[in-house]
Amino acid sequence: MLPGLTAGTLRADGVVRITCCRVAGPVRLQGAKLTGAFFANGARLGTPGADPEEAVLQLNHAEVATDVWAPGLVAHGTVQLNGAVVGGQVNLNDAVLDAPGGTALHAEVLAVGTDLHAMRLRARGRVNLGGARIPRQLNLAYAQLTNPGGHALRASSAVIGELWLRSAAPIEGTVNLRRAQLDLLHVPPEVWPERVQLDGLAYRVLTPHLPAEQRLPLLEREPDGYLPYPYEQLTTAYRTVGDDGAARTVQLAKLRRHRGTLPVYARLWGYLQDAAVGYGFRPMRAALWLLLLLCAGTLAFTLHHPPALKPSEAPAFNPLFYTLDLLLPIIDFGQESAYAPRGGFQWLSYLLIALGWVLATTIAAGITRSLNRQ
Repeated sequence: MLPGLTAGTLRADGVVRITCCRVAGPVRLQGAKLTGAFFANGARLGTPGADPEEAVLQLNHAEVATDVWAPGLVAHGTVQLNGAVVGGQVNLNDAVLDAPGGTALHAEVLAVGTDLHAMRLRARGRVNLGGARIPRQLNLAYAQLTNPGGHALRASSAVIGELWLRSAAPIEGTVNLRRAQLDLLHVPPEVWPERVQLDGLAYRVLTPHLPAEQRLPLLEREPDGYLPYPYEQLTTAYRTVGDDGAARTVQLAKLRRHRGTLPVYARLWGYLQDAAVGYGFRPMRAALWLLLLLCAGTLAFTLHHPPALKPSEAPAFNPLFYTLDLLLPIIDFGQESAYAPRGGFQWLSYLLIALGWVLATTIAAGITRSLNRQ
């Protein structure tokens, strides 16, 4: 067991190993330049119950030509890789990083040549990968990330090929992926915590492929409330895989959530558009409304024919076309101008005219929105 190791700015023509070592104090290798790999597999660093803010492994701004190989590492304190450059991969499979209330892994602007593997990682404290560059895979499958009341995972502004959290335990703490760029994001819905920061996150493929209804609740976990960009990004991901139905569902959810931020009069108009045509994403609703109103009007005027204004000149009364004349403002079958209902049927005609205009306006708004999306 070593009390500590200090070798800052070390130059080593080959590999450096602390495999299976027990080191009570910090291992300081900041600024080191290694032509080979750094091995810390099975090492135990720090002591349980020590200050979680203490850095037990410092590789800040180190340059490692091949790999940082540390599967099974146990660290009671912070592991630091800030600004490190690793030519190959970083392997933290089965590692235990224990820094409750602190930062378990501090690896801002870390640059690796291939992957960062951390399958079955158990991290108590923040995992900070802000600004990291991982061109292939950040693999956190089966991992346990725990930092209640703080950030469990921060990868804002990172550029990552694939982020995998397959079969991981539900994350305890906030996840921050703002402005990150990913090619593939594999995170089952049940893994996400209650607070997720996604504004500016860009991804091309979202796996596993699930219905939009299972993905949308995630977008409501943004601490800053409604933000349009995450909805647009999710829409793009569904369109990328050809699921236009799911893309329309996401856009409809976006408009409904945005409605809650509008003044009262705008919200009322939004509710009307939603009920009538689903903001243009459910055009068959308008047809259904028109059909119901047409049937109701036809039945009413079949039972009670309105009197003609000029009986000698009026065409034969047809309740179906009379109702169409009332409902469709741009169509004239000559029925509305020839007949004038009275009493309650007059109010029914006014209602049909008003509803016809509302439907026509909302349909036009929906068509305009659809064309704008194209």
